[in-house]
Amino acid sequence: MNPEKSIKLSIQIPLFLLLNLVFYFLNLWTNQALLCLVIDVILFGKIVNDAMKLVPVRYKKSSERFVTLLFPILLLSIWEIFASTGKINPTWFPEPTKILASLWELITVPEKFSETTLLGRPWMIPERYQQQGLEGVWKLIEEGHVWATLFRVVFGFVIGLVPAVFCGFLMGMNKTIRLMFDSILSAIYVLPKIAIFPIVMLVFSDPFGDAPRIAVVALSVFFMMTIHTMGAVQNVEGIYILAGRNYGAHGLKLFFKVILPGSLPSIFSGMRVALGMALIVIIAIEFLRADKGVGFLIYYNWEILAPEKMYAGLITVMLIGILTTLILKLLQYLALPWKRHSLFK
Repeated sequence: MNPEKSIKLSIQIPLFLLLNLVFYFLNLWTNQALLCLVIDVILFGKIVNDAMKLVPVRYKKSSERFVTLLFPILLLSIWEIFASTGKINPTWFPEPTKILASLWELITVPEKFSETTLLGRPWMIPERYQQQGLEGVWKLIEEGHVWATLFRVVFGFVIGLVPAVFCGFLMGMNKTIRLMFDSILSAIYVLPKIAIFPIVMLVFSDPFGDAPRIAVVALSVFFMMTIHTMGAVQNVEGIYILAGRNYGAHGLKLFFKVILPGSLPSIFSGMRVALGMALIVIIAIEFLRADKGVGFLIYYNWEILAPEKMYAGLITVMLIGILTTLILKLLQYLALPWKRHSLFK
């Protein structure tokens, strides 16, 4: 342990506490709360950074996990205190404890408007199975806002991903095909995908069904993943391709032994970005045209001025994002054994 750094840290902590006492006695936490919070976050970050340098190597991993959990908990605690004391408007920024209570209510108590919950009505599964069998159970599960959003995201993601990867490989490996379609892809890619939703609605016989929503998600994923895959193929080290050819790999053998393994890490990174884009697009579409889904739930609670439930809906979106990202990481772990050491660091 470095004595100089230890002395420096032992001085910083009392000064930090003293500064906050000054803020309190000068009433700055009331008049200049935001400024005080920014100063505290910067100073606290500096103290934690210096403290991390003093942690022995054997405790490095556990201390990093501790810091990862500590900072969000501190921010939520500050939010709770500020909202409960009126430093921020609790009408628009309700306490985190109230938001969690609303989330539990959305899961357990059916809404009056839709007569369902965030996860549907799982307690009715035995009764529905006896009456209507598996078809009835599936309809019961479909009622849940989370399942509706997940269904649209997953189907749209898969439908857009498969042709995108195929086209991306073609464009990455063939210069002529790349020259033909690169400018078109670049032009369409920058379009806000929500802007083409009305056009997509005209294409389908049921414009208010799930098909147009899934199609827009698929289009969003397609253009993004085509560009990502093309770039991944082009970024494969030329020395690997040359080495493969020197060892007799040509055509499909070169593709499966060199190009595909070399481009997969970048493709999986692109898939994570595309999945986030798919979730953003479907939530925006559910704002506009849906009677079910997490996006609909958020917008509906905004309309009836129920901010606690609106924030609960936002937390649900974040949890869906975390869950789907972990599934993608698991797929990457299985598909890329040579990259496993860096995936869950």
